[in-house]
Amino acid sequence: MEKLLKLDKINAGYEHQTILKDINLEVKKQDFIGIIGPNGGGKTTLLKVILGLIKPFSGKIDYFFPGDFKDSRTFIGYLPQQVSFDKKFPISVGEVVLSGLISSGRKSTKSNSELNILLEEILNKLGMTDHRNTSIGELSGGQIQRVFLGRAIISQPALLILDEPDSFVDNRFEHELYEILRQLNETMAIMLVSHDIGTVSSYIKTIACVNQSLHYHPSNSISSAQLKVYNCPIDIITHGSVPHRVLHEHK
Repeated sequence: MEKLLKLDKINAGYEHQTILKDINLEVKKQDFIGIIGPNGGGKTTLLKVILGLIKPFSGKIDYFFPGDFKDSRTFIGYLPQQVSFDKKFPISVGEVVLSGLISSGRKSTKSNSELNILLEEILNKLGMTDHRNTSIGELSGGQIQRVFLGRAIISQPALLILDEPDSFVDNRFEHELYEILRQLNETMAIMLVSHDIGTVSSYIKTIACVNQSLHYHPSNSISSAQLKVYNCPIDIITHGSVPHRVLHEHK
């Protein structure tokens, strides 16, 4: 399958602190990679390296996105864990979503009528059609996440990166969110950071365990024994008629 990007022996962190060590990873077209790992293990740092927000100490990252653009990262859509903005700033939902075309750095060739149709399609998919002209400051946390997801995908990126997108999503929208991501995965690769591997396991295709190093698991099913080998200390959350967790035995 066609490659979108490749990380080769990446070491990265902040100032003199190394967070990621010897990271190797390939992301291919229509991948859906779930990124898991403990707090402080380097998941968000990995995303920042891919997005070009921080420069690796060493190693190389290559992009293989189509088109003749100076910065191929314009083909990446990004939904951060927390979105900071001035709630008093007079900007509507529709304007926020459309601003994703500007931030991507890709010049749109669509006419105003075509952009209007695209915006309506995205707002409808996100359940935000009735809020097109609503001020962003009037929205709930879950609604804000929907709007910024729309902003991330309006440029129709080749790769969508999400850092714990369910952090501020209401329970009703959580299932809808993952169904939307499943549909988006038909046209774009997705990298999704999540602590809830049980919830996302039926949507993701492969797993990357990040705890300073990175271990790539080529399926969406992973055992506690494998997590131990991968040095990825998280809980395994399983599905069932009654929500439950399987934790390590007490000694």
